[in-house]
Amino acid sequence: MKTTGDHPRVLPRIRRRGGRQGGVATLEFALVAPVLFFLLCMVMDLGIALWVNLTMQYAVREGARYAVTGQAGLDPNQSNPQRYLAVIQEIRDQSMGLYPLVNPSYAITVNSGKTQSYASDTSYQSNMFGNPGDIVVLQVNCAWPMITPMIRSFFPGGFFNFSVAATMRNEGF
Repeated sequence: MKTTGDHPRVLPRIRRRGGRQGGVATLEFALVAPVLFFLLCMVMDLGIALWVNLTMQYAVREGARYAVTGQAGLDPNQSNPQRYLAVIQEIRDQSMGLYPLVNPSYAITVNSGKTQSYASDTSYQSNMFGNPGDIVVLQVNCAWPMITPMIRSFFPGGFFNFSVAATMRNEGF
């Protein structure tokens, strides 16, 4: 003991926690971990869904750019090229492999004084993307499957449904 003057000074003793408190941290972790893992999975799932949305937006913009230049085929030596199929192939090429996973459906609208709309189930027509100077809207409807089962229940059918579109004016081709 250390003394100051005539009175001895007692240093405080450090009390150690007993064995009765040993499992509290484990119990707290067991209660908090499911909530944290749920939030982590939700953030990752939504982040991937938004990345898919942006990637498909880029692919549609590139497909629309390809369409308004009047190009009709990805292969210049191709006989009887179909412009619609070439535009779809351009979108597929620019989608970073996501194209088959989003189950796309198309809507093409051409505004040349009167509006003409084409759905993806219609057959190809020669003026499907309009004439020079027409405004073309290329819209792709997509459905991305959510990965996490608990997150999936918040989306209709378990899919993040979104639509991306690009509007451009045909060049003088």
